[in-house]
Amino acid sequence: MSASSIPESGFLRLWQIVGCKRRNIEPIIPVSRSSWYSGCKPGKYPPPVQLGPRTTAWRADDIRKLIAEITPTAAP
Repeated sequence: MSASSIPESGFLRLWQIVGCKRRNIEPIIPVSRSSWYSGCKPGKYPPPVQLGPRTTAWRADDIRKLIAEITPTAAP
């Protein structure tokens, strides 16, 4: 999944965000799983949403905003 293929609404699982070698999924945000969870605690990355007892996801809107924040823009 690439940044351009993030759905307009809905949720993304962690493997969709940081990638998964086993599933041959390229990362949107190239960090490790542990770095992602460590970044969620202080607010560097968006907070997770519990969809069920063993299902954690992140809002697609939050991931889109994060990408907009960390993507460098060209200077005029």
